[in-house]
Amino acid sequence: MRSTGTDANGTATRSPWRPSSDASTGWSTTPQDDGDDSRLWRGWSPVGATTPPIRIARGAGYHVWDADGQRYVDGVASALNAICGYGHPRLVAAMTAQAERLHHFELMSGVHAPATRLADRLSRLFGGELTRTVFVNSGSEAIEAAVRIAVDHWASRGSGRRRVVTLAAGYHGSTALCQSLSGLPHMRNEYADPLPVTRIPLPGPPSALDEPGAAQALLAAFEEAVTGHPDGPPAAVLVEPVLNVGGGSPLPAGFLTGLRELCDRTGTLFIADEVFTGFGRTGRMFGFQHDGAVPDIVATSKGLAGGYVPIGAVTTTAAVVEAFRAEPVLGGLRYGHTTSGHAVACATALAVLDVLEDERLVQRAAEMGARLVDGFRAFGGDPAVRHARGRGLVAALELHGPAEAEAMVRAAARHGALLRAQGAAVMAMPPLTIDAAGVDALLDAIRHGLAETAPASVGVERTPA
Repeated sequence: MRSTGTDANGTATRSPWRPSSDASTGWSTTPQDDGDDSRLWRGWSPVGATTPPIRIARGAGYHVWDADGQRYVDGVASALNAICGYGHPRLVAAMTAQAERLHHFELMSGVHAPATRLADRLSRLFGGELTRTVFVNSGSEAIEAAVRIAVDHWASRGSGRRRVVTLAAGYHGSTALCQSLSGLPHMRNEYADPLPVTRIPLPGPPSALDEPGAAQALLAAFEEAVTGHPDGPPAAVLVEPVLNVGGGSPLPAGFLTGLRELCDRTGTLFIADEVFTGFGRTGRMFGFQHDGAVPDIVATSKGLAGGYVPIGAVTTTAAVVEAFRAEPVLGGLRYGHTTSGHAVACATALAVLDVLEDERLVQRAAEMGARLVDGFRAFGGDPAVRHARGRGLVAALELHGPAEAEAMVRAAARHGALLRAQGAAVMAMPPLTIDAAGVDALLDAIRHGLAETAPASVGVERTPA
């Protein structure tokens, strides 16, 4: 970070310096004021944090640069959404062309081709009975809409089913309803729960999901929650195929298959939260495909437009939609937003799906993911590491506590890699465009980070901070 001193409040001020042009991208700037950081209130960040955030100036491919010109391998894909990397010319062209033609028209009063084409494309991508899509603007909105669809579906059928069963370690967004679904400590709020929620604890720490019998233990807990509750079966069960904020843990093999059978047996709707796993992140197009268990409702968002513009989607079956004909007020879904199905976002999403197919990025995620997860597991014998896990381009090292994880993330950044700390876990989730050199650079930064945070544990000399 560059600064020119402090203001009257003692806050560091930044110079208007920016790096000159980069021949590889054609990017260039002229000196300008970057703005006062103190005016920006960042969500999910402590007030008065002593470590200033990295000021990201630009990105290209799977790299980003800070305002001082330092290059990083982006091991978090911005917020897990930059699946096609930065500055992809086909995505920029799609955004520009659609903005010139029609930037948006809201979908309550009319329709436009980008939205109808994307809904059709998603139907063909999912296959089977998942043929109806409603668009929103974010992952939180997608989950809120999915849960509301499930509950209102039963109400339209004259049923009182309102309860939702989730994993306590799940994360499903930051609206009041979404936060109420989670049992993670930092998600709890002071509002009354909008719906009754049964939160299932993991059978142990996140590493327990790798142990033999984990699927059976988890299924037994869901069986009890679904069939043994005094209020009867729930409206829906909601799970992430890979826990994100809950520690980067894939659900055990066979669990989703068993959950699908349980839902079929009890008439419960199965909602898959594919907000971050969707569109190739796990080495399959969707995380639920690893078990071959098809949900009734799927929520997607992050990768859908590659992070270039906000968009989310909820895809379900014709049977779920048809129940809304009996909805007493509107005869349809009473949910939507001004910019839902934004034309530029839908056009960009269509281009993302083309890029995923043409550049074989789902296959690359499987191949590079194997290299990344194997590299993480190679650190498993290190005394600083309690457990290593992952699936596709989601990899996690569980250290001995949150402080150790935060220290590791800071150390990795000094060695040119951006990682994320989720509790005691250090996670890498890079763009799907990453190659072997990028994966190796992430692993090398972690190796040095382990040496710096626990220098006796690995054979790398400590380097000055």
